Amino acid sequence: MSNPIDRDLIRSLLLHDVPLMDVRAPIEFAQGAFPMAVNHPLMNDQERHEVGIRYKQGGQDAAIKLGNQLVNGDIKEQRITQWQNFAKEHPEGYLYCFRGGLRSRTAQQWLKESGVKLPLINGGYKAMRRVLLDELEASIAESHFVILGGRTGTGKTWLLKELAGAIDLEGFAHHRGSSFGRFPDGQPSQINFENNLSIALMKQRNRGINRFWLEDEGHLIGGVVLPQSLQQKMKQSPLVMLDEDVSYRINITLKDYVIDLYAYYQRYCQEYEGETNNSETAFEQFSNYLLASLTRIKKRLGGERFQKINDQMQEALAEQQASGAIERHKIWIESLLTSYYDPMYDYQLEKKRARLIFTGNTHEILANQKKILDMD
Repeated sequence: MSNPIDRDLIRSLLLHDVPLMDVRAPIEFAQGAFPMAVNHPLMNDQERHEVGIRYKQGGQDAAIKLGNQLVNGDIKEQRITQWQNFAKEHPEGYLYCFRGGLRSRTAQQWLKESGVKLPLINGGYKAMRRVLLDELEASIAESHFVILGGRTGTGKTWLLKELAGAIDLEGFAHHRGSSFGRFPDGQPSQINFENNLSIALMKQRNRGINRFWLEDEGHLIGGVVLPQSLQQKMKQSPLVMLDEDVSYRINITLKDYVIDLYAYYQRYCQEYEGETNNSETAFEQFSNYLLASLTRIKKRLGGERFQKINDQMQEALAEQQASGAIERHKIWIESLLTSYYDPMYDYQLEKKRARLIFTGNTHEILANQKKILDMD
């Protein structure tokens, strides 16, 4: 009989960012893990695959025998050394596998034989995931949300950083929530998005906070899906409209989608692609990204409007590449905001107007944030 799941222990570990050692295979870790976890697997992906086949063909004893043959000698010693280093660096840490079964108990036993003790989490990853899903639903049900809306470029994400009790859904999704919102290093898995969101809400509620700001989102942020219960709660929550003039919005969009994004591509090429002279590669990828983002909304723009904005973007990119000047980007940004995003947002706003409780610029919302959160 397996040991019971200790929900209070799991909550405490996640609330206090206790270091965790995940001994599942890398492919499992990539599909979903926890913020403070590091992956030091008992078996790599190929070894796990072979053991899985043997288990189906010959049962558990045959699988264990093959596993001991594959993870032996120097390979076994290397993995034990990794675990020892983790335990030495994090004496308060815990280890886990998928269900808190054979893999984590094997790792724990091998560590014990080497003179190191490291506790494991009963129920493993599956139990922690269940606790986080339950906590997420409880947080959604028991929290009060105020939704921050506004036209594209008003700086909603920047304002959220200044608001007390804000939860940045786009930050957790690693996506800005529009056709131009992708980052070169992609998005987290759906599981990791949910895990991180659940932990963030759980930490806030543990501090006695149950009123939160959320940015107005659809059911998708890039490829990440908002939990159904959160979607429904957001649709029923009061709405605050961030209102800024067009020139302000053009400058915010220029910073987000030109200045900051190009800098992001430069860092990405340097860090992830090992480019020592990365300016040309980064600019090429940045240019391709902007043009591809525009192409994704070509059908909605219509042929004539798409061609106009595409030409404006091409001219801006050519000037930026030649001289570093970025002012020309404001031309296509203004066209896109006023002729595409604004009419679309205004249409959606009409459906939500009954929920609108406050309209103001950044300074006005900041000055009234406590009053707004207290509104029903």
